[in-house]
Amino acid sequence: MKHIVALASGRGSNFQAIIDALEEGYIPAECVCLITDNRHAYAIDRATQAGIPVRILAYESFSGRQEYDRALQEAMGECKADLFILCGYMRLLDPATVRTFHYRIINIHPALLPSFPGLHAQRQALEYGVQVTGCTVHFVDEGMDTGPIILQRCVPVFPEDDEDSLSLRILEQEHEILVEATKLFCEDRLQIEGRRVYHSGEY
Repeated sequence: MKHIVALASGRGSNFQAIIDALEEGYIPAECVCLITDNRHAYAIDRATQAGIPVRILAYESFSGRQEYDRALQEAMGECKADLFILCGYMRLLDPATVRTFHYRIINIHPALLPSFPGLHAQRQALEYGVQVTGCTVHFVDEGMDTGPIILQRCVPVFPEDDEDSLSLRILEQEHEILVEATKLFCEDRLQIEGRRVYHSGEY
């Protein structure tokens, strides 16, 4: 059975989707830790309710980015996990951490990458005037939202949408494809060739 670790900075609704899928036996894995950079994150409550250990690395308690990055990489290593899932983790991982856990970190992003990377992807989509947006699960590389794509899901943009309504509709799909991507990884059904990620079997 695979061991997974979630990293979250806020409310952790994607983290909850993973917890639910684990409890239902849909994902053949165990979540061994939540790592958060925010001592007030609601994701901590979700982990506590599920009996998942929590590691808090409050960013403001470190002298700077380098010290924080070293502590995070050390904490991730101590977890001895097969997979790390960024569930609304709001900091870029440093290149050394990405290299250490090469193709063992996945991220969920609220846009159809490579369009609208970075923060406020839903706002970017609205401002650009697209009629379709969505969400993407991808492996994390050293760039910002640039790693090989595992799954994507389309979401229509309606004329009456604002950032909140669009975000909620995308979030529903985020929950689904993050769970599916995690399941595929934990069942050893992902193969990476260059920038392409192939899935074996049905899901």
